[in-house]
Amino acid sequence: MVIQYFQSTVLCNRHLPVIQMIHPLLILLLSLLKHHGSGAESSHISKFHQPSLKEQNGVQDSQHEKIITVSGEGVIHSPDFPSTYPRSAVLVWRLQAPGDMRIQLSFDERFGLEDPEDGICKYDFVEIEEPSDNTILGRWCGSQAPASHTSKGSQIRVRFISDEYFPSEPGFSIHYSLQPASVPKPEVTSPPSLQSPDALSQAVAGLSTVEEVMKYLEPDRWQVDMDELYKPTWHILGKSLFHNKKSKGVDLNLLKEEVKLYSCTPRNFSVSLREELKRTDAIFWPSCLLVKRCGGNCACCSHRCFECQCIPTKVVTKYHEVLLLKHRSGGRGLQKSMTDVSLDHHEECSCVCTDDW
Repeated sequence: MVIQYFQSTVLCNRHLPVIQMIHPLLILLLSLLKHHGSGAESSHISKFHQPSLKEQNGVQDSQHEKIITVSGEGVIHSPDFPSTYPRSAVLVWRLQAPGDMRIQLSFDERFGLEDPEDGICKYDFVEIEEPSDNTILGRWCGSQAPASHTSKGSQIRVRFISDEYFPSEPGFSIHYSLQPASVPKPEVTSPPSLQSPDALSQAVAGLSTVEEVMKYLEPDRWQVDMDELYKPTWHILGKSLFHNKKSKGVDLNLLKEEVKLYSCTPRNFSVSLREELKRTDAIFWPSCLLVKRCGGNCACCSHRCFECQCIPTKVVTKYHEVLLLKHRSGGRGLQKSMTDVSLDHHEECSCVCTDDW
């Protein structure tokens, strides 16, 4: 700024006071201009700076969570619900209830988060986690409100995440409430002596040893029953010991042997004793036994016929000693004894034409 001095006798005596008045005003003007420029720059920068998120009903750090002690009903929701939620938000709530209570979560029908991509919620979503086993019960986005959920235990975690792009509205709102934990009713079963043959047969079939069977039938005297079970009696003991027939011969052709394995040959089959013996009034343990029965195909049938079938050509009867359970007459409990059962075993098989029968 240039200040001119006029050579005039009229102004000669007046220019000094004018300068003294203007100088402080110039300093004040420069100071205001400097402050205004700094403030404008700060305001301009703040438009592109993401402000920190302070939400009353959650926290931003995913490593921390807001713990809510649930004693009644309440609501958690996305920031600014039902308006557009902010970008770059991470909110976590952990709801805690008394040990004998469960937490039910119900979503408001007004639900809207960024749409999924390829059917997967990648960007903005809300998810529910079971803290007891760290399993995710569900993750949702888009515009379809999720169904209600009930916690398995006394805690449940809700997490909301939004990225820095494309926030939506209205967000979400979840109403939470308490429900008493369902106490499983004890299964009432009849004592073994009062069970039907079918029910008792099914029950003992799942037991692994004869000791377990005896404990199930008579928990108080099962050891006595075990001693009496194997006492010699007047009847002839079963012919349950036999030698398995072993194949003899030299290995002439491995391919031939492999074919025989899947052709018409005796092979192991499991049979139900009640069905095989047609004894539906009794219970056997073991309930099933292995027998040799003819099986396989007859693709290499040597007969010229329309259809071949594998049939036994040599059958032997073998005896097996098993535990027999029968209901005593008059509802006087169960009769337990070792008994012999005879089962047919096929030792030789052959393919024959069905027309030959």
